[in-house]
Amino acid sequence: MKKLIIATRKSPLALWQSEFVADVLRKTHDIEVCLEGFSTKGDVLLDSPLAKIGGKGLFTKELENAMLEGKAHLAVHSLKDVPSLLPQGLVLAALTKREEDNDSLLSERYENLNALPQNAKVGTTSLRRKMQLLNLRPDLQIISLRGNVNSRLEKLKRGEFDAIVLASAGVKRLGLDKEVKFIYQFSKDELVPAAAQGILGIESPQDEDILQFLKCLNDEKAIVESTIERDFIRVLEGGCQVPIGINAELKGEQITVRAILGLPDGSEMLREKRIILKRNFQGFGESLALEFIKRGAKELLQRAEAMV
Repeated sequence: MKKLIIATRKSPLALWQSEFVADVLRKTHDIEVCLEGFSTKGDVLLDSPLAKIGGKGLFTKELENAMLEGKAHLAVHSLKDVPSLLPQGLVLAALTKREEDNDSLLSERYENLNALPQNAKVGTTSLRRKMQLLNLRPDLQIISLRGNVNSRLEKLKRGEFDAIVLASAGVKRLGLDKEVKFIYQFSKDELVPAAAQGILGIESPQDEDILQFLKCLNDEKAIVESTIERDFIRVLEGGCQVPIGINAELKGEQITVRAILGLPDGSEMLREKRIILKRNFQGFGESLALEFIKRGAKELLQRAEAMV
């Protein structure tokens, strides 16, 4: 294989992620790698919350079609945007080393969540974040905020919001910490992150030649953590249409797992925090999800979906 083509969205963060992967592949294999930009429905339909227009798969479909049609060899996604079930013929070929997986509060005037005034306007696209923020601060006005990271930042700077919440990984990768006066990183006990937040997922056709090229991108820690997280989401059938967070943090031989789900207004939630041994990671996400189901998770999520 003489050349690899990466199908990518055109947002600054997507281009950064794809170029990061391309650079690793060039250095490892001494091969030509180029980017082919595509607009996805998720990038175009910005007037409605994701939960109302079909979920996170809106960011991947056009890229997947390009691979299935032979126009590209791989696509680089934020793994949290990748549905549990992939189209036939495509696989998750590799998972990269995880960037910071916390959420961050960005503001031009207020240094943290507690400093926000009563009824402050906070922007986020995420029902998961909305639920947890309102549980911490029921007075907040949580307003839907779509668009790429840079356009969200512009809205903050124009004063449309008192603060916005973004994934710390995107903030760091684009160097936005230099452009905003205050950035407060939430602890994972304050805001449980989304499944696979901070990990890049490399999707490709099930072609052995391509898969061999992509093996160099794999990170064992990311694989262990995301296996727990994505299994939990898969069993609960929870995408961005419902407020659900799950995070596994591997340190040494121990994994700390935090999980949360509930109603978008933060009035009812199920929450759990466990520590398990690394050797027991296989199947833990599924068993934890089944425990949540016994505690009424399915019914709670149905009520949550009806509120969106």
